[in-house]
Amino acid sequence: MKEILLIVFGLLLSTCNTDTINNIEKNNSKETEESRQSNFDFLQPDVKNNVIPDFSKVGFLSGGKNIPNVPVVYSIEPKAGDNRENIQNAINKIAAMPIRSNGFRGALLLKKGTYPVNGSIFISASGIVIRGVGTDTSNGTVVQETAKEKTNLFCFTGNGSFQKSDNKIKIAEDFVPVGRKYVKVKNASRFQQGDSVLVYRPGTDNWIHDLKMDQIVERIGTVQWKASSYNLYFERIVSSISGDTIFIDNPIVMQIDENYGGGYLLEYHFPGRIKNCGIENLLMESTYQSETDEDHGWIAVNFSKVNQGWAQNIISKYFGYSCVYIDYYSRNISVLNSQCLEAKSIITGGRRYSFNCNGQLNLFKNCYCTEGRHDYVTGSKVCGPNVFTQCKALNTHSDIGPHHRWACGTLFDMINTDGVINVQDRGNYGTGHGWAGVTQVLWNCTALKAAVQSPWVSGKNYCIGFHGAKYFGRFTDRTDGEWEELSPEQESQAPSLYEAQKKGLFK
Repeated sequence: MKEILLIVFGLLLSTCNTDTINNIEKNNSKETEESRQSNFDFLQPDVKNNVIPDFSKVGFLSGGKNIPNVPVVYSIEPKAGDNRENIQNAINKIAAMPIRSNGFRGALLLKKGTYPVNGSIFISASGIVIRGVGTDTSNGTVVQETAKEKTNLFCFTGNGSFQKSDNKIKIAEDFVPVGRKYVKVKNASRFQQGDSVLVYRPGTDNWIHDLKMDQIVERIGTVQWKASSYNLYFERIVSSISGDTIFIDNPIVMQIDENYGGGYLLEYHFPGRIKNCGIENLLMESTYQSETDEDHGWIAVNFSKVNQGWAQNIISKYFGYSCVYIDYYSRNISVLNSQCLEAKSIITGGRRYSFNCNGQLNLFKNCYCTEGRHDYVTGSKVCGPNVFTQCKALNTHSDIGPHHRWACGTLFDMINTDGVINVQDRGNYGTGHGWAGVTQVLWNCTALKAAVQSPWVSGKNYCIGFHGAKYFGRFTDRTDGEWEELSPEQESQAPSLYEAQKKGLFK
């Protein structure tokens, strides 16, 4: 039985001081013995103190509060013909209102009925919520995309990019393990509690080489990985400071190793992002010409450059790509109780990514899919943590899991599918997908089969309490991930790792 590298949630509280840190590091063997005495005997750290990280602080407001019931400030009814301007004009009127003390301008209520829309609807100001009266086709709100080209329906759209400080502060440690919620720097004087910081892990040639991603077996279109494309920026908030030790709100989800360039801490701002926005309680449908039609509604809800938002109690039907897509620059989005049904497209690459997460600190909970390909999926260089929990997929056409080019820190928790879950080296799939990710955790998932492998360097992947068959995946010679069974008692105590961590079960 392989050793699982796991101490979850609350290994270090943000109020720890430097003496506490030193005591923890000096007494690792005592910590290990205490973990062995728990009801989860296999949960113990490795020799470098890597642990499965705390995934509990993701989603809107880090999951600390329920989604608010934002007051309605404007409402409309459907009209005959195209309703795009009808809805867009209402949104623009709300955008002109001031942001109230609750952080919102207000909600737009789309009253009962069907709203045909030819084109995209844009929400480009903070504090706006789109709300229907329900997803029932007869008594609810139905927004029908009628465009005859690939079109995204609801687009929550900010602008700009990271504005990074030029002054990077070096992390003064040769190695920072996965799961830690602090880093030591050479000089912490420029930082203070509440600062938004980036934990920067540079890409290096020797890391790419040791990962063997400059040695992908080539076919037409294969692109070998380049170090300059793998600079990773993890968004965190400073929770406290003790001397030159800086505590952060969310854990490290990829090893920081001086042999591979070490790491840095730097301040940043992102003024162009919009925040405090959401969509809820409505059905979105795309018209289509055939089962393989490519020219119609593509993404139902697109979050681009958004901080703090949600989509809840929504259904998309017949869209070619996604119900919800979260881009690289979006964070702290909660996608709750939502469905992606009966996608219409050719069944091949670049289609049917039902719930697609490319940002960080996002939560997908209680979602459901049919006829998708990659139903719960991440893209390239996804910095994490991110969580998919208590989700289901039926009639799947490909695999669930990290899709390509190195996602960091994803929890697939209580995923139930009649298809496959894979965490692996995808080799020359696509244009050179390679290693899909690290610190990818499957917990109590059910699938036809799963392949979970660990990359050559920089960490491991985990499969705990899997219900289904284990298989090799794309390659038979890759290092096996960490697999562990859950006893009936353990499964009853922690059927969901995410919920267990929120409750502080593993301390």
